Amino acid sequence: MKDFVFIAGPCVIEENSSLDEAAAFLKELFEKMGLLDNFYFKASYDKANRTSLDSYRGVGLARGVEMLAEVKEKYGVKILTDIHLPQEAFIAAEVADILQVPAFLCRQTDIVVAAAKACAASGCKGVNIKKGQFMDPMDMKFSVEKVKRTNSKAEVWVTERGTFFGYGNLVVDYKGVVRMREANFADKVVFDATHSVQQREGKVTGGNRDYALYLARAAAAVGVDGIFAEVHPEPDKALSDAKNSLNFELYERLVKDVLDIRRTLGFE
Repeated sequence: MKDFVFIAGPCVIEENSSLDEAAAFLKELFEKMGLLDNFYFKASYDKANRTSLDSYRGVGLARGVEMLAEVKEKYGVKILTDIHLPQEAFIAAEVADILQVPAFLCRQTDIVVAAAKACAASGCKGVNIKKGQFMDPMDMKFSVEKVKRTNSKAEVWVTERGTFFGYGNLVVDYKGVVRMREANFADKVVFDATHSVQQREGKVTGGNRDYALYLARAAAAVGVDGIFAEVHPEPDKALSDAKNSLNFELYERLVKDVLDIRRTLGFE
């Protein structure tokens, strides 16, 4: 399990106890499994791409970085968080071990390059680029190249999160996951189990969290290098991606199933 990663946490930082509750649960889960080194705690300080102007966006950059730093110190976990503007990269890198470029921004050179430069300056491990819903999987090599040419020491991960298909739905093409892994242009190919079950529902993002378990199992079976999932103590009350987020019980089941499949198929 040295190289496999689990990325998990609330979609967005809320001004309540959900961040701390999720961090405490996830720390305990991975510690008892002997996998704490494989775990990255993820939460966003800002959700800049919400559908509606009325949607909750988060606590903002300054407060968010402060709260993530508190989680990092209290629980001894690594941090992954996303940036939405180039100027945010150097501030977020003060606490983040991995900077994430959101899917809709995966081709935005200024953001990708800023993340690479911020990692070089701070010493953070690298950059996770979410694959755009509009992207051919193999074209992600150009986004990866932007990081590598800017900061040759940074790890670069690519995360699959589904592709547009028709209206209000996403489809996961596991052939694309395999192709990206076999092309070997990224250090890791990760699968996002919860964003991949999103469905459009007017002003809010809908979906069905139960499908996340099935998609994660399939991803494990084709040999991904990590699993990303949104985890919340009370998903139905989450202020972002409520219908896609997993409760603690469902997430623990997902982790165990993924590990069982990897062992069965000889990935361990």
